[in-house]
Amino acid sequence: MADLYPTLLLDLEMVMRIVLAFGLGAVLGWERDRVRKPAGLRTHMMVAAGSAAFTLVSIYGFSGLSHDPARIAAQIVSGVGFLGAGTIWRTPSTVRGLTTAASIWLAAAIGMMAAVGMYAVAIATALLGYICLRWLRTPASRRSDAGEPSISAEP
Repeated sequence: MADLYPTLLLDLEMVMRIVLAFGLGAVLGWERDRVRKPAGLRTHMMVAAGSAAFTLVSIYGFSGLSHDPARIAAQIVSGVGFLGAGTIWRTPSTVRGLTTAASIWLAAAIGMMAAVGMYAVAIATALLGYICLRWLRTPASRRSDAGEPSISAEP
C-alpha cells in the first residue's frame, strides 16, 4: 500500500498537467472560435491535451527501457504541422488559414510545456499567443473579406 501512494500522486500530477494543457489550449481556441475560424475551441484543446498526453507517455510510459523522449516530441511537431496544413486554403489572390495553422502548432507546444512541468512558460506562451491573435492584427486583416495581407496578390 505504501508503494501505491507515490504512484497515485504522480498519476494525479500527470492528470493535472493534461487539464492545464486543455485549459491553455482553450485560450487560443476560444479566440479562433470568436472570429469563426475552422479550427476553434475544441480543436485547440484537443491538440494541446493530445500533445501533453503523448509527451507524458514518452517520459513516463517507457521507464526502465532504453528510450529517447525527444523522439515522440519530434513526431508531435511534424504531426501537428500536418494537421495545421489542413486549415490552409489558397485562392487565386490570397492564402487563408496561416494564422490558425500557426495557433494549432503553438497549442501543441503549450501542451508539451505543460506536460514537462514548465507551467509558467506554458501560461505565458498561451497569453502571448492570445494577445497576438486578438490584438496584433493589421488594419487590412480586420476586414472580413481580407486574407493574409502579407502574401496577398493585391498591392
